Amino acid sequence: MRQRKNWWKNIVMKPENLDKYVIGLDYGTLSARAVLVCVGSGEVIAESVYPYPNGIYTNGIYPNRMHPVRMYPHETNSHRILDNLPETEMKLPVDFALQEIDDYVEVMYHTIGEVVEKSGCRPENVIGIGIDATSSTFLPVLANGEPLCKTERFRTNPHAWLKLWKHHGAQKEADCITELAKKRNEKFLMRCGGRVNAEWMLPKLMEIVRKAPDVYEMTDNFMEVSDYLVYLLTGEVTRCMCHAGYKLLWNEEDGYPSEDFLKELHPGLSNLKVKLKGREVQVGECAGRLTQEAARRMGLKAGTAVAASMIDAHVAVPSAGIDGSEKALMILGTSCCMLLCSEKLSYIQGISGCVKNAVLPGLYAYEAGQSAVGDLFDWFVKTSVPGSYEKEAADLGISVHTLLSEKAAHLAPGESGLIALDWWNGNRSCLADSKLSGMILGFTLRTKPEDIYRALLEATAFGMRAIFEEFEKGGIIAKELYACGGIVSKNPFMMQIYADILGKTILTSSTNQGSAFGASIYAAVAAGNDAGGYLSVGEAARAMGNIGEKKYDPIPCNVEAYNMLYKEYKILHNYFGSGGNEVMHRLK
Repeated sequence: MRQRKNWWKNIVMKPENLDKYVIGLDYGTLSARAVLVCVGSGEVIAESVYPYPNGIYTNGIYPNRMHPVRMYPHETNSHRILDNLPETEMKLPVDFALQEIDDYVEVMYHTIGEVVEKSGCRPENVIGIGIDATSSTFLPVLANGEPLCKTERFRTNPHAWLKLWKHHGAQKEADCITELAKKRNEKFLMRCGGRVNAEWMLPKLMEIVRKAPDVYEMTDNFMEVSDYLVYLLTGEVTRCMCHAGYKLLWNEEDGYPSEDFLKELHPGLSNLKVKLKGREVQVGECAGRLTQEAARRMGLKAGTAVAASMIDAHVAVPSAGIDGSEKALMILGTSCCMLLCSEKLSYIQGISGCVKNAVLPGLYAYEAGQSAVGDLFDWFVKTSVPGSYEKEAADLGISVHTLLSEKAAHLAPGESGLIALDWWNGNRSCLADSKLSGMILGFTLRTKPEDIYRALLEATAFGMRAIFEEFEKGGIIAKELYACGGIVSKNPFMMQIYADILGKTILTSSTNQGSAFGASIYAAVAAGNDAGGYLSVGEAARAMGNIGEKKYDPIPCNVEAYNMLYKEYKILHNYFGSGGNEVMHRLK
């Protein structure tokens, strides 16, 4: 479990703190993981991964709704895709994505308790806990702290449940917010790329006030799930402005959208700020201290510092050792998030947000990304790969993904004749339209599964290249490129494709759990220097962050071939992204 560190760490690490530890807990889409990390060296001492017992309640995460997701014997409950809520036969509306809050609570106590037990460390030597989660994943809460979905009255109302980040039921509301903001020349549009995304909190809140006004009326506080978990640990109601900046259109100059704007958007939203309770906290700040009850359940000491909650992708930046500007990080998982810090404030079309001090103090953190990466590859493997490939992979003792990658690696760029658009779950950046759908062009009777798989890998890399182009138009340059996430270590073939298509050397973090590790870094800052932690995020990143030895340099001949293919991709991207996709919608 221990990880080899870079030689330069000896310059900044704190040998006197080799007996101090922090815990980072990261909530993903299907599971969560916790790590216990040495503050002095940045070594991961123990980790725990726990799938959500009840999976996802959804109707529309997998766009090809005529083909249900297949189940395999080795899969856990976290792969269950159910289209109705428990205790009801009512089918969920299309594009809903809900989860059980009890799953999140169970995971928290289990994983943190397990890493403490595995490590054998003394409870008093754990100085901080950090929590991150997908965003915007939030739930309505009553004044007594009880989730609305736990009450008998609202148990069967889907709008009272925890809405996952990939809930896309609020696209109409997102469009409405964008249109009104443009009409009124609202300044906050500059910070979110000129368009509001359906994955954000404000469109989802507008969806609730329009479709379930009783849920909105009864809610005392709409809380990001990671803020809610911090509340369970500390008893303190806080609201991290990292979430607010990217998902609620807050910025450090003007705050939230004005009451006048919200009232014009929908009269019911005029009192929204009253329903956004909590002491405002910044990243790296101590949100509260562990209560006696929470400490008892996890085997820790009461009074342990708990950091302000964070967005899952954002915490990964310092985990890669990034401590300054012009360094971009791609977090590759079920989706992809790209973060780039800069000293400059610039307008970038279609980004997911630009918030100052949201990742590294003093810098603007730009966020962009893609709604489907790992999800896209999983969709293909679960719905479109013949049984003969599954048998071959089983006989070789490898996954179907590995088999397809090995077969696809024998192809040259462009050899299959296929090119794809990666919009299986809509486009997050820079078109910011969840209604867009993917496509593959160039099928023949000779097309094989590995041809399609490679085309999908290439499509996600092309999509990332399109994002970088938009940043460069705005004068925001990534001089260095880093990558982390579950796919990075599992699929080196994919990483080479990314390096070739982006034309950049990619440094990968050797930390398996990048976001959980990053959450532990913010925990060390929240604990403070006096307790054995660090004074700033930058200092903690230099001391604890980890850049792996593995790097991917672009192969010149592949770069040349992909430059030509990218021109074809952009033709499809520009046509279908600017209205041509309506043809597809009419055909559906």
